[in-house]
Formats: sequence, structure tokens, C-alpha cells
Amino acid sequence: MDEKIIGTVMPVLELTLNPGEAIFAESGELSWMTSTIQMTTSTQYGGGGGVGGVFKRAMGGGSLFMTEYVAQGGPGMVAFAAKLPGQIFPLDVRPQPGFQFLGHRHAFVAGTHGVQVSMGFQQKLGAGVFGGDGFRLQKIGGQGRVWCELSGEVVTYDLRPGEEIKVHPGHVGLFQDTVQFNITTVKGIKNKIFGGDGLFLAQLIGPGRVWLQSLPLARLAAALNEYTMVQGAEAGAAAGVVGGLLRGIGT
Repeated sequence: MDEKIIGTVMPVLELTLNPGEAIFAESGELSWMTSTIQMTTSTQYGGGGGVGGVFKRAMGGGSLFMTEYVAQGGPGMVAFAAKLPGQIFPLDVRPQPGFQFLGHRHAFVAGTHGVQVSMGFQQKLGAGVFGGDGFRLQKIGGQGRVWCELSGEVVTYDLRPGEEIKVHPGHVGLFQDTVQFNITTVKGIKNKIFGGDGLFLAQLIGPGRVWLQSLPLARLAAALNEYTMVQGAEAGAAAGVVGGLLRGIGT
């Protein structure tokens, strides 16, 4: 199998499979593929393991269905484009500490058979926080190769044993399973009321590597929503002016 990551700001993961080789991804993530690639959609890929496995994967933010891509009759190519400006990168997964990972709910792009995607962490943070949907992390385990996507610039930190970093939860991209993870509240009543940074912080304690993303989807959505609201108000005002003119003409 050959892998190629094309582009910079909006990268594309291009995987060239030899005959008989296969990878899987969440259903609906395909961008393009050659005619020698055969698709099969099922709940069993990604460590489905029956209803329980499918439920755990869905609780982690993954899809109920996964699609397998197999090269048949010759080499084949399948590609997955990034959903947001950011980075796509590979990781090797093994059943030992430090080679299992937890990532935000959309970190998983594709993986080889043997990789398992399930729920790694879930905590309700109250209505209105993270879309009122709480905070969830995917666990990426098993054995194989996986490709992950993080949004914006990616900043890595190698935490020493006991070393701690506190992060806005939306910036948490990925971390090794040796890192201890907790959700904590912001200290100080003034910080909570007037700080503007939310009520919660993610606490990550080493040892292990942490990948942080500079462009959380929730913040991007909030920025776009503000712009949309302004545009909507301007459009409404313009419609009112035009309506007034038309009424004046008609009288």
C-alpha cells in the first residue's frame, strides 16, 4: 500500500492499494476512486463486533456504518479530502500503551483492518455547550495503520510524567492513551461570568504526546453564524427599503 498526502491547507489523502489490499472509512467520506476499487458497506468494519460494538462507535461520534474499499483485478486508488482546512497524517496503532489514541469525534479518516474505533470518553457539559451535545472522544485502538484529520494548524506537545497542560476542549485533537484526561471547570467566579472562554477546560497530564488543533469546528461555526446573522439583518433591511419604494410607486 502506498500513501500520499496531497496539498497543504485542504489536504487530500490518496491511498494506492495492491490487489487484495483493503482499507475502511466512515460511510460518506469517499472523495474519488479508480474503477478497480470495490466498495462494501457494513456495520462490522472498525471493530463493530455486533450491536454493542456499533453502539460504542456511534457513541464516540463515529458512523453506524463503515465502508470497505478493496482493490480487485489490479492496483486501485481511493482518496479522501479534508472537510476543513487542516492536516491529515498517519499513525501506527498497536495493542500496547502509547500506541492507542483518543481523538475528537471526527479525527478518524480511514484505517486498515485490525484498527478499532469506539467511544473513549463522554461527558455532558450542559445545554448550549458544544452544541448542547456534550464532549466526546473517539478511541482508536487495535492494530494497524490509521489516518487522522485535525483542523487548522496542529501543535504537538510531549508531556513528561506529571506535566500538565490545560486546553479549551475544542482544541483537543488527539493524544496517546498514556495521557490522563479530565474535564475541569474554570476557577473563579469572575472568570466564569466575564472571562469569555467558557466554563470548562480539558486537563491533560503526561506522560505522552498531545496533538492540539488551532481551528475547533465549534468556533468556526460560531464565527460563520455571526457573519450570517449580520448578512441576514442587512438583507432584511434592504428588503424593507425596496418594499417601501415599491409601495411609494404604487400609490
